[in-house]
Amino acid sequence: MLEGDILDESCLKRACQDITVVIHTASIIDVVGAIPRDSIMNVNVKGTQLLLEACVHASVPVFIYTSSVEVAMPSSYKEFIQNGHEDQPLENTWSAPYPYSKQLAEKAVLAADGWTLKNGGTLYTCALRPMYIYGEGSRFLSATINEALNNSGILPSIGKFSTVNPVYVGNVAWAHILALRALRDPKKAPSVRGQFYYISDDTPHQSYDGLDYSLSKEFGLRLDSSWSLPLFLMYWIGFLLEVVSFLLSPIYTYRPPFNRHTVILSNGRYTFSYKKAQRDLAYKPLYSWEEARQKTAEWVGYLVDRHKEMLKSKTQ
Repeated sequence: MLEGDILDESCLKRACQDITVVIHTASIIDVVGAIPRDSIMNVNVKGTQLLLEACVHASVPVFIYTSSVEVAMPSSYKEFIQNGHEDQPLENTWSAPYPYSKQLAEKAVLAADGWTLKNGGTLYTCALRPMYIYGEGSRFLSATINEALNNSGILPSIGKFSTVNPVYVGNVAWAHILALRALRDPKKAPSVRGQFYYISDDTPHQSYDGLDYSLSKEFGLRLDSSWSLPLFLMYWIGFLLEVVSFLLSPIYTYRPPFNRHTVILSNGRYTFSYKKAQRDLAYKPLYSWEEARQKTAEWVGYLVDRHKEMLKSKTQ
């Protein structure tokens, strides 16, 4: 295992020696403004460009990029995408650094398809756009569960107005394997090269709050039944918080609890089809919804047990 900085060209060249494929998943994920914009753009965009160049130098013929559904999600809380597909010209217009950086990085990867490698070969690329990923080890789900355990079992409400189709982590991993196989297959590769694919599965379309509840209800966690602000009001409060942050920026770094982008991200209505991946990659979810739910719930149970042990140790 080689550990290093994606902005370190010499490290990337060492990492790419004597390999035949790069599956590029590394990126900074930040939607709340906790990380400086320059850091996100450098790692997510420049890092991707440097890795592509390292592949050319080391003659790595296959490059698969893990993009994000955020590059195509709605730009307005009023917009609704139902069973979106790759032929639709969908593009998020937010200038928020994470989705913007993923857009630029994905475009760079797809544009690199056909580059000539140092050994005279050709670089084959494609990109996968998974939905919101849930499953064992999810830091987002872990934070939600831990917050609920510290709040009398009440799950935080982050997206009760949303309609999305989350995807299980095991199915996303499987899609990457199938993409690799397709790019190595002389018959399939011409259809896959330079293409992007939405990756979803058969997880029911639901709200983010509904998903959290489905994965944790057997442990006594429950939805927040308290009143919440209407979506349009949350959106405009987010705008005001952005203005306050901008006005204070010369003298103080104020990070709003939410902004317009996070309101749309967590409460948007957007679902996408995996039919193109099914056609070109022979993708079919490896795990059913029930299997994915069970595996994730078992991990949630581990988090619950760990919390109980922590409380017990504090009382001793």
